Amino acid sequence: MRPRIPVLLAAMALFAGSAFAAGCGDDDDDNGGDTTAAGADLGLIQEGQLLVGTDTPFPPFEIGKPPNITGYDIDVVNAVAEKLGLTVTYQDTSFDTIFRDTAQGKFDMAVAASTITPEREQTVDFSDPYYQANQSLIVAGDNTDIATLDDLGGATVGAQDGTTGEDYANDETPAANVRGFPEGPDAINALRAGQVDAVIIDQPVAVDAVESLGGGDIKIAQEIVTSELYGLPFAPDSDALREAVNGALVELKDDGTIADLYQQYFPGTEPPPEVLEGTTTVPD
Repeated sequence: MRPRIPVLLAAMALFAGSAFAAGCGDDDDDNGGDTTAAGADLGLIQEGQLLVGTDTPFPPFEIGKPPNITGYDIDVVNAVAEKLGLTVTYQDTSFDTIFRDTAQGKFDMAVAASTITPEREQTVDFSDPYYQANQSLIVAGDNTDIATLDDLGGATVGAQDGTTGEDYANDETPAANVRGFPEGPDAINALRAGQVDAVIIDQPVAVDAVESLGGGDIKIAQEIVTSELYGLPFAPDSDALREAVNGALVELKDDGTIADLYQQYFPGTEPPPEVLEGTTTVPD
């Protein structure tokens, strides 16, 4: 015979409660070590697709143009996406506007050798750091007049628009005339053409440019120790995605992927503790 209605309702409630508890237990297990984004609401523009804004070229971080793009930054984001079970599409944009574009939701996130700074954190939130860099002062290969920043009085110094290199040139070389360029390679080409006397740019980019040219056209006059940490920018309301990416970055640091990519793109260099153990405090 069928149970009376009160008994049936009680049984249904007990079953529902058990199912809910089991579901909670599964979630706890997943959170313990699985960063897969499948089924998670990450607030992506398109489900299963990670749209990433970038600024190219900026070797060795961004090499080539989308969709044929590689580099340290790109390999890091590709590895993160693989951990999260997402496919990646890269969209080229200007570095001078990339933080505003990201904050406005034009991309799910960005990657562009972006130093974490308090000023930028007023516009975007950053992931945990994945690279540490210094700046470099580069000059023409036959330049004997400029050896350090102290020699820049009256000189014209090139830098990429919106970068910490440009900020450093403006703040630390007041006697110089700073000229901005849309892309880092534009500033280097202007140096080779004699349009500027020096360029301040990220150290790995300077090294890559000197090695790529190979003919002594330019040289590094001085490494400028700034110990900048790069992070991946997100819109301020992208907490779920940022936290998932941070989880993937932890795995990539722990399993040696970040160290391997350091060796691939910066031979002889190991990721420092500030990268392997560093975290980013995001403003409330």
